[in-house]
Amino acid sequence: MRVAVDAGDAEALLADVPADQRVALVDARFVGHVHALRLGLTDPRFPAAALPGAVTVQPAARQALGRAVAGESSAAPGGTAVAVDSLADRVVAALDTDGVTLHRPELGTLVAVVPADPQARNEARQAVAAVDDEAVRLRTAVKSRDGFFTTHFISPYSRYIARWCARRGLTPNQVTTASLLTALIAAGCAATGTRGGFVAAGLLLIFSFVLDCTDGQLARYSLQYSTLGAWLDATFDRAKEYAYYAGLALGAAQGGDDVWALALAAMVLQTCRHVVDFSFNEANHDAAANTSPTAALSDKLDSVGWTVWVRRMIVLPIGERWAMIAVLTALTTPRITFYALLIGCAFAATYTTAGRVLRSLTRKAQRTDRAARALADLADSGPLAEVLSRIVPSRYAAVARLLALAGAVVVVLTAWFDGPGWSVVLAATVYVLVSADAVARPLKGPLDWLIPPLFRAAEYGTVLVLAAKADVNGALPAAFGLVAAVAYHHYDTVYRIRGDAGAPPRWLVRAIGGHDGRTLLVTVLAALLAPTEFKVALTALAVAVALVVLVESIRFWVTAHKTGAPAVHDEGEPA
Repeated sequence: MRVAVDAGDAEALLADVPADQRVALVDARFVGHVHALRLGLTDPRFPAAALPGAVTVQPAARQALGRAVAGESSAAPGGTAVAVDSLADRVVAALDTDGVTLHRPELGTLVAVVPADPQARNEARQAVAAVDDEAVRLRTAVKSRDGFFTTHFISPYSRYIARWCARRGLTPNQVTTASLLTALIAAGCAATGTRGGFVAAGLLLIFSFVLDCTDGQLARYSLQYSTLGAWLDATFDRAKEYAYYAGLALGAAQGGDDVWALALAAMVLQTCRHVVDFSFNEANHDAAANTSPTAALSDKLDSVGWTVWVRRMIVLPIGERWAMIAVLTALTTPRITFYALLIGCAFAATYTTAGRVLRSLTRKAQRTDRAARALADLADSGPLAEVLSRIVPSRYAAVARLLALAGAVVVVLTAWFDGPGWSVVLAATVYVLVSADAVARPLKGPLDWLIPPLFRAAEYGTVLVLAAKADVNGALPAAFGLVAAVAYHHYDTVYRIRGDAGAPPRWLVRAIGGHDGRTLLVTVLAALLAPTEFKVALTALAVAVALVVLVESIRFWVTAHKTGAPAVHDEGEPA
């Protein structure tokens, strides 16, 4: 920290700081809580931030700060930093005029002021003493909107675990990794197939969730946000849950019960639920005139205390879902656990999707080009669609969307009724044609956000049904691996878009075929190969897709982290 005696001195001191470093300007008379300064000056997610008497900028905004301070220096030569008004506040006004976007944190009961006289200073100090900033810091470490189970059974103590970790120098990424390892051990316990193993698995799964909450709370408590951390937190959640499904299926097999179809169905349903969430949010988060009577009714219901918790619970967010899985694992069997999970997730998916369809139909919104681009990226159309969309575009977008829906249903039902064979290949060919037509135009219709989850359901469902119909030991686990690898690619696409990093490169989408190419390929393999050979082909395809997407994903996120990508924080699974 350096003390400037006037604006000119401040300009000189700022010039001495390397351009690639963050700087802050704080009025010498500032009175307030330490956590208020922490919120205003150390949050890495914002290129510039301000609070009364203080301003900070990251390298991207250093030039604007230099211009603002230089303007103050030339306007008031010989003036002092300790004047009737605040140099920091005047610089903030200049930055606003210069078009710099300044983050102004919500301070709540925290104090941050620049007193103008001794009496005001004394009153400010009394206000500081009246508020425990550590209590505020702990409270705000918890998400303002969370599920019932998380809010009432995890967060009351996990915030203290987060503080314990912060005081020992642990990072959110380390806690995230510990949560993953705990969940993998839980999956291993479930795979033993013993009652003791199931009980241990349930307990460890809950502990893994406690750590999962702790990492986000640690990030908020210590303001340790990063692009890499958001990606790890989000992708590890999916890895933990789906690995646990596999552990349950392996454990059931130890007792002679084959539940791999149920495990794969649970993964398919859960992934499709998430894609519905992601697609709807991307389609509407920056839409103009983004209101509807349905949304107004939802807001009204949220104003009634008990309905808030009921509505959050029935969508089965991650806390409620993992608690249910853990309890049922410990007390019942994997089959019962999967039945309950499928029923609960199916109800939640129906409820949330129906509500979003009603909102979309009653909302008069103009969707942006960015939203249409995001939906096209989430659709994950491959090289076949690229070519066909130029050859067979229909005149009416609505007809193309309906044909895509029909094609998706037909390919899954044909696989279900006919099993592996050329009729499924024909149905898949038709599906490829109509799905390409569906994305030939910008996805700006009121229900176009349903296109990506429709494609996910068609692809994953076809793989599930054909593997089950192969009726050979090992086909369903191979299909589970393939869907897990492809789902990882789809989640990776989501988190890149969320972090404003753009979708994965086109070469990657082309290399793994897109949803249309993979669906057609799996149907052809099922028709050409014997069941045992089909199992081997699914396994090889799963390994190939996993290697390509994992290597590219890890390369991208590590590079983004090292090159100083804007820090973000993923607030977790949508409720």
